[in-house]
Amino acid sequence: MTRKPLDPTRRTFLGSLSWTALIAACAADPGQADAGPASFAADEWRQLTDAAWRQRLSGPAFRVLRQEATERPFTSPLNAEKRAGTYACAGCALPLFSSQTKYDSGTGWPSFFDVLEGAIGTKPDTQLWVTRTEYHCARCLGHQGHVFTDGPAPTGLRYCNNGVALTFTPAAA
Repeated sequence: MTRKPLDPTRRTFLGSLSWTALIAACAADPGQADAGPASFAADEWRQLTDAAWRQRLSGPAFRVLRQEATERPFTSPLNAEKRAGTYACAGCALPLFSSQTKYDSGTGWPSFFDVLEGAIGTKPDTQLWVTRTEYHCARCLGHQGHVFTDGPAPTGLRYCNNGVALTFTPAAA
């Protein structure tokens, strides 16, 4: 019997984490899943074709936002971003997170303990052997990352985001 090799995106992701960290990160399902606010259902961002997205996004951003890939940990400059400001979807610029909710989770991806109201939708992700909760931009449905229940107070949640799926706008001085 011949085994089908892992696709390169999954192989890179699995190779970049220790098994212990992977199991701990995948173990929790923080709650109910939903598709996102109905107010965006007819939005023009949801009508774009793959070809249109490829023109708008870099290769890595397209793979994460449109194909639900995962960037390698510790590669995003947003990990070190400490200024006050807003993190938005790199696909459609919808504000997703305030810098006030960002923290260093030690995972290698920008992490937040809360989202801006109405900014994301969630769905179950069963690509690995454990069900996780994937979250995406409520407007364009661009994949952002996964949410886990090992975050800090007051929410106890960790929104583990792909840096390439975000843009950062500093607060006005």
